[in-house]
Amino acid sequence: MQYRVRHRWGPAVVMTTAFALAVGSQGAAVALPGAPAKADREFASSFEADDPVPDWTDTVDTDRDGGKRASGVDGGYSTGIPGNVTENVTGVRASAENTGGREVKENLVDNEPATKWLTFAPTGWVEFDLDAPTKIAKYALTSANDHDERDPLDWTLKGSADGETWQTLDTRSGEHFDGRFQTRTYELAETAEFQHFRLEITKNNGAGDALQLADVQLATSDTEVPTPEDMLSFVDEGPVGSPTAKANAGFTGKQALRYAGRHTADGRAYSYNKVFDVNVKVDRRSELSYKIFPSMADGDLDYDATNVSVDLAFTDGTYLSDLRATDQHGFPLTPRGQGDAKILYVNQWNSVKSGIGSVAAGKTVDRILLAYDSPKGPAKFRGWLDDVAIQRAAPERPKAHLSDYALTTRGTNSSGSFSRGNNFPATAVPHGFNFWTPVTNAGSLSWIYEYASGNNDDNLPTVQAFSASHEPSPWMGDRQTFQVMPSAASGTPDTGPDARELAFRHENETARPYYYGVRFENGVKAEMTPTDHAAMMRFTYPGDDASVIFDNVNDQAGLTLDKENGTFTGYSDVRSGGSAGATRLFVYGEFDSRVTGGDSSGVKGHLRFDAGRDHSVTMRIATSLISVDQAKDNLRQEIPKRASFDKVKRDAQKQWDRILGKVEVEGATQDQLTTLYSGLYRLYLYPNAGHEKVDGTYKYASPFSKAVKENTPTETGAKIVDGKVYV
Repeated sequence: MQYRVRHRWGPAVVMTTAFALAVGSQGAAVALPGAPAKADREFASSFEADDPVPDWTDTVDTDRDGGKRASGVDGGYSTGIPGNVTENVTGVRASAENTGGREVKENLVDNEPATKWLTFAPTGWVEFDLDAPTKIAKYALTSANDHDERDPLDWTLKGSADGETWQTLDTRSGEHFDGRFQTRTYELAETAEFQHFRLEITKNNGAGDALQLADVQLATSDTEVPTPEDMLSFVDEGPVGSPTAKANAGFTGKQALRYAGRHTADGRAYSYNKVFDVNVKVDRRSELSYKIFPSMADGDLDYDATNVSVDLAFTDGTYLSDLRATDQHGFPLTPRGQGDAKILYVNQWNSVKSGIGSVAAGKTVDRILLAYDSPKGPAKFRGWLDDVAIQRAAPERPKAHLSDYALTTRGTNSSGSFSRGNNFPATAVPHGFNFWTPVTNAGSLSWIYEYASGNNDDNLPTVQAFSASHEPSPWMGDRQTFQVMPSAASGTPDTGPDARELAFRHENETARPYYYGVRFENGVKAEMTPTDHAAMMRFTYPGDDASVIFDNVNDQAGLTLDKENGTFTGYSDVRSGGSAGATRLFVYGEFDSRVTGGDSSGVKGHLRFDAGRDHSVTMRIATSLISVDQAKDNLRQEIPKRASFDKVKRDAQKQWDRILGKVEVEGATQDQLTTLYSGLYRLYLYPNAGHEKVDGTYKYASPFSKAVKENTPTETGAKIVDGKVYV
């Protein structure tokens, strides 16, 4: 007898027959069978190289009688023209792209006409790398959603064996698209076998400011492709074309499991595919979780790919889908239940969780399945699965502070193409004078923090600065900014945003109204906590090299460093087009560590420190709309020199607990409480304070001074309460 390979919480373990020699009274050797493998309590895979890999590819589950658990579904998912090999593209380069609008080069190979590539120039080029040399006989271009004057008119297609030396394959001129989302196919004079292809667009249809294209397809001479018998389920590089996620990556890591197929029946069709062979014991605390990315195939508004869920096959022959399990929102955790609930967004990653212990405690998971089950067709469907886990959930205990239910990152999985509230993780006191925030794009005055869409090549988010902010909305833009960033560089740090950025993981990030902290992948830890006009930041370094970089969004600002006294002053005239009434912001700050070097030029600069035995540097910073001297006095009033980081943090937390305590609920789940108090936190950020205390009296910077004197609101919407101004 031999036991199957089972995936465990660590490496897979192979159990083979064990023999023991038992010596009886006659001295005979007796072979004893080995005990079955002990069941695991947890399992997890993100489909990365170091994770458990699927035991099956494109394989339908079978019932006790050996029959396939599938009907009306095959693996004939395809998009585009016959012979299309664009899904074999492994890399894309372009002359330029509109990253701010997520109109990027990867959209050209996502087989989704609704997305596009755009460059703010009348001409441009794009290069494509295939996974192997391929014989191309034709190609196709698809026009984008608007502005036909931006369509390509003249172009040349080239091929290359090495990506450096190019051979012309086809040249076109005067080509017009008759409408939006139109696909036109072009035959090559001769079949060309290359691994690299380059499309050079030398003229557009008349626009002087931009060039755009929805899709580019490269195709072989094939007119028909053999149809796989079963639904596809295999590991690849992940989806493209999402407004909120990095292209060609999983939710975490660089890979994900793709599911795809064709629903051939008019009525119900289904397929339950096997993915992992496991041996996991379920108890009352067991939780199933995963990330799912249903794709909108060819603009299909029936959202067929959302009729999908992870299913579990138990050793007793039962299935999770038969046990009335529900997700975290209370919807059935079945393919039909998820599709009917309309809970899954297409073209985006969705988080699904289920407390399976409530319905399956005592059972043992034998196989992890990915299931498609839809009531009607025909249709094509495609999507991706990532971060599958069966783990024991920690028991829910009430939090000691209401402010700990509020997550400031709620609503940040957004972009200029898809908004979930236009939010960024503002650390502040209620109605505070300043916001303080991590910034993933230090050159932006709009989308300053994006949860995932701007991830780096390792699919990790990066922070480029910690900044003072006064942004009411990305659509209005930011104003009066001032940026700092820790650096552990051994020499003079590079102050450029891309060079100084540090990667992190969201599980190493704590984002609360009264505190923000993150541990970066290089070991640097950054923390900040607010007062009304000031903030305290603490940077902890992995070694003796400790620097702090200063910068701003643009050069409409100033900076002066005092290395002898460990202080700095500055001002900011930075403002967006929607912040025309903003006045100058003055800045003053002090460090607690000895300065050992530094330099500045314009708005950029840095200081190096002796960080001491604890390798930490603490900075106190304050702002004012009146003067640098007032900023210095604001710091004295709110964070005096002897104030500790933890004391400032506790005071800020008390303010949030007090105001959030105005609303109390009973019987809510942890997730419901997080939703409630995260929303209240965002509400109580506004209106913002616009007053400062000078010699015991509240003073105001223009345009509010006149309003205070006349006791009337300003045109900017300022309100006066108890002699204080709020904007």
